[in-house]
Amino acid sequence: MIKEFKDFIAKGNVMDMAVGIIIGAAFTAIVTSLVGDLINPIISLFMGGIDFASQYTLLGEGEFASIAEAEEAGAAVFAWGRFIIAIINFVIIAFVVFMLVKAVNKTKKAEEPAPEAPAGPTEMDVLMEIRDALKK
Repeated sequence: MIKEFKDFIAKGNVMDMAVGIIIGAAFTAIVTSLVGDLINPIISLFMGGIDFASQYTLLGEGEFASIAEAEEAGAAVFAWGRFIIAIINFVIIAFVVFMLVKAVNKTKKAEEPAPEAPAGPTEMDVLMEIRDALKK
C-alpha cells in the first residue's frame, strides 16, 4: 500500500495539481486585494461613498455601529456586502482563468502539426513487386 501511495504521489498529474492549487491560492490573494483595495473604492466613489464590506442587515434586535460589533455580540447578520465582494472576486477570477485558457488554446492551435509519415506501399504494390520478381 505504501508503494502504491508513493507511485500515486510521484505521478506528474498530482504534482501539477499541487502547483496549480498553490498558484491559485496566491492568485486569489492578489484578486482579493485588487477588489478590496482598488475596485471597491472606485465603486464606492460612484455609489456615494458606500463601502460594501461594511453593508449588512441585522436579523434581530439591537443596534450596532458596525458589522464587526454585531458579530462580536453574537447577533445574526445578513452580510450582503461581503457577498457582493465575493461575486466581484469570482467574476474577476473567472475572467482571468478564461483569458489564460484562451491563450493556451491559441498557442496549441498555433503549433504546427507534425508532418505525417509517408505511407508505405499498398498491398497491390507489394503483390505487383512479387509478380515482377517472379517473372524475372
